[in-house]
Amino acid sequence: MAEALLVKEAGVAAAAPASGASSFWRRLRARRSAAVAAVIVALLVLVALAAPLLAGIEGQDPTTYHANLVDSATGGVPLGSFGGISSEHWLGVEPLTGRDLFARVVYGARVSLGVALAATLLQVIIGVVVGLAAGLGNRFVDQALSRVTDIVVALPVMVIALGALAVVPAGFPRPVLIAAIVGLVGWSGISKIVRAQTLALKSLDHVAAARLSGWGGGRIARRELLPALAAPVITYAVLLFPGNIVVEAALSFLGVGIKPPTPSWGQMLSDADTWYQAAPTYLLIPALLIFITVLALTVLGEGVRNALDPRVASRLRIGTGRKKEAGG
Repeated sequence: MAEALLVKEAGVAAAAPASGASSFWRRLRARRSAAVAAVIVALLVLVALAAPLLAGIEGQDPTTYHANLVDSATGGVPLGSFGGISSEHWLGVEPLTGRDLFARVVYGARVSLGVALAATLLQVIIGVVVGLAAGLGNRFVDQALSRVTDIVVALPVMVIALGALAVVPAGFPRPVLIAAIVGLVGWSGISKIVRAQTLALKSLDHVAAARLSGWGGGRIARRELLPALAAPVITYAVLLFPGNIVVEAALSFLGVGIKPPTPSWGQMLSDADTWYQAAPTYLLIPALLIFITVLALTVLGEGVRNALDPRVASRLRIGTGRKKEAGG
C-alpha cells in the first residue's frame, strides 16, 4: 500500500523543492504519534548500541549458563517468580540453560536491528541504482530493467530465504547471510518508486537543460535527481525497516535464521515455543519487543511521509493560519 501511494504521488513529490531540515523536524514533531514513535525507536537503537554496557551494569552476559537457577526436576523451568526475575537477573533467566534474559534481549536487539538495517540499506542501494538506470535509460534499457524488476517482485522472499539458509554451511555468518538474501530479493518496490520519480523529474526544465548542456547520466543523477529523490527514498526505507525485522524474526522462528549462541528476538521466540506455559515471560518479552519496534517504526514511517509531503505541510500551515484567525 505504501508503494502504491508513493508511486501515485510521484509527480507531485518530484516537482516539489526539498524542504529544509528544520521545517521537516517541525512538521514531524507536530504529529505527536510520530514524535513518540521516534523517541521509542531512538531508545531501542541506544539499547542495541549500548548492549555490552547495559549487560555489564547488570553484571551478566548472554552466554553464561546458570544451572542452579533452573529446576532440573521440571525439565529446566526457571526457579522463582516470573521466570526467575531478581536483582541479579532483571528479566529472569532462560529456561533449561539459565542464561540471563536481559543480556540476551539487549544483545538480541543489536542483532535483529542490525540485520534489518543492513538489509534495508542494500535494498535502497540496489533499488535506487536500478530505478535511476531504468528512468534515465532508453526504451530498451527501461523495458529490460522493468521486466527484471517485475520478476523480482514475484519472487517469494520467505521461500527463497528458507531454501538458501537451509543449504548454507553452518559456519557462514547468519546475520550477514540473512541481510544479503533479504536485500537482494526485496529491492523491487523502491526501484519502481525511483523509476516513477525519475520519469517525472526528466520532464522538468532544469533537468532538460542539464541534458542539453551535455551532462552525462551520472552527473544528472547526482546533481539533479538524487536530491529530489531523497524524500520518497527515505520514506520508503523507513517503511521497509519494520518489515525486515519481521522477516528476520520469522526466519529465526522457523529455525533457519540466527543460530545459538548468538541471540536474536526471533530465535528467542522460536526457543520459547515449548515454554510458553511453564515460563510465559520467556515468550512475552521478545514478542512484546518485536511488536513495539514494528509498531513504532511503522508510525514513524507514516510520520516521515507526511512531514516530507509538501501537500501535508501546506495543509498544516493553512490549519495553523485558520486557528490564529479564529483566535484573533
